[in-house]
Amino acid sequence: MEFGLFVQGYVGKRAETDPLAEHKALMEEAAYVIEADRCGFKYAWASEHHFLEEYSHLSANDVFLGYLAHATRRIHLGSGIFNPLAPVNHPVKVAEKAAMLDHLTEGRFEFGTGRGAGSHEILGFLPGVTDMNATKEIWEETIAEFPKMWLQDEYAGFRGRHWSLPPRKVLPKPYGGSHPAMWYAAGSPPSYAMAARKGLGVLGFSVQKVSDMEWVLERYKTAIVDAEPVGDFVNDNVMVTSTAVCAPTHEEAVRIAAGGGLHYLQSLLFRYHDTFPRPKGFPVWPETLPAFTEEVIEHLIAEELLICGDPQEVLTQCKRWEQAGADQLVFGVPIGIPPEDTVQTIRLIGEHVIPKIDTDPVHRTARFRAAA
Repeated sequence: MEFGLFVQGYVGKRAETDPLAEHKALMEEAAYVIEADRCGFKYAWASEHHFLEEYSHLSANDVFLGYLAHATRRIHLGSGIFNPLAPVNHPVKVAEKAAMLDHLTEGRFEFGTGRGAGSHEILGFLPGVTDMNATKEIWEETIAEFPKMWLQDEYAGFRGRHWSLPPRKVLPKPYGGSHPAMWYAAGSPPSYAMAARKGLGVLGFSVQKVSDMEWVLERYKTAIVDAEPVGDFVNDNVMVTSTAVCAPTHEEAVRIAAGGGLHYLQSLLFRYHDTFPRPKGFPVWPETLPAFTEEVIEHLIAEELLICGDPQEVLTQCKRWEQAGADQLVFGVPIGIPPEDTVQTIRLIGEHVIPKIDTDPVHRTARFRAAA
């Protein structure tokens, strides 16, 4: 199992007291990725969101990743996601940006796509549309065109219901051979199976606990066997996300997590991700969950909803994900904790956890791409 970091430009309530909160959030998260690169993490994923105040101000992740391309050496940099819906970003321009990042990283770019966070975000680009399901058709008609734009000397062109282009040379072409590994942000069992049939890796941002891996793997790993890949190769990969806090002692880790504002992040998540099933009794915005006490943090650890503890405990918790079948485990960093505590988490995991689980020096996606 490989390891990664996820950043999204989360500002939270800091903007109420600090006029530079937005800038600080973006620069802190860039610094976390640079530190993760030094500490042996193999992947970093950057979101693309629009209009989601406090929750995510990382709207131009291609610019963000371009900066990190020069600031890092080994870590793969992924779009988590690029939105390829024509009303949001023209697909040809998305293909160009992806290929450019592939060059700037010298083959370290990972191409993740999806359909957006929810109605507040996506329907802002679709005036007159009220059904989020309409975005599925746009994505479906677009995704298979990217490898053609990258690999055909002159792209043959496309005429669909939602966008079109006459024959043109789409430049630049990807760096080296083939093209970046392709991923899809999936949130339901049918979506996992659909991604597998297309040969796409899955960005499992909706997987919350280890037991969720059962239906994820059942749908995905069964369907991937008969994949008809839209690209040059099958990216047999399931990535899952969790929050991680690691400290020298269990007590310190729990204290840090309790002060990390996780309740507010969860409240914002369900404010904007209205396509996610809302847990029973979950407050409706602007009401929020109460602040998590240390007792709540201990409960989340016991329920495998949070990775938290000293290095040995975190190693054991990560091994549970590996045993469940995750190909990649990615950590979102608790935004409310001081940056030095987040850097401590990254360093401790890099020193005590990653070397004992991920012993392959080569990235999984690099192997697939090399064999294409």
